[in-house]
Amino acid sequence: MSAALTRRPVIVLVLILQIIPLLLLPAQSYSTKTQEWWLPALLALLVVLADFQIIGRQRVESWPWYLISFAQGFNIISRLLMLWPNSTQNVGGAWVINVPYIVLTLLAMVLSVFALWYTELSEVRNTMLPM
Repeated sequence: MSAALTRRPVIVLVLILQIIPLLLLPAQSYSTKTQEWWLPALLALLVVLADFQIIGRQRVESWPWYLISFAQGFNIISRLLMLWPNSTQNVGGAWVINVPYIVLTLLAMVLSVFALWYTELSEVRNTMLPM
């Protein structure tokens, strides 16, 4: 593992930026007419709580790391479940492929997989232990 990826500032940056794949949805999903927005918001709240425990309070417990894994894993599962019904849309009576939604979903899943892999590295967890 590269030493640059396991430095404390890089780890803190990744922990903060891991909220992006959770909230990465098309703008029309954040409407009060849909129910797609509440799950990403809840998962983002869980990650913010875990980040606060790891970065701010410098907790040595494992539960914040498990909370991150839960949120990112559930993000992947929910994206897979929402992909099929949202992959096409009706435009003028014809069904067309919703390319932006598919691309954003695949990107969010790849970023969540990276966050899962990265936060499970022992070097990352050991670096975040309080000094």
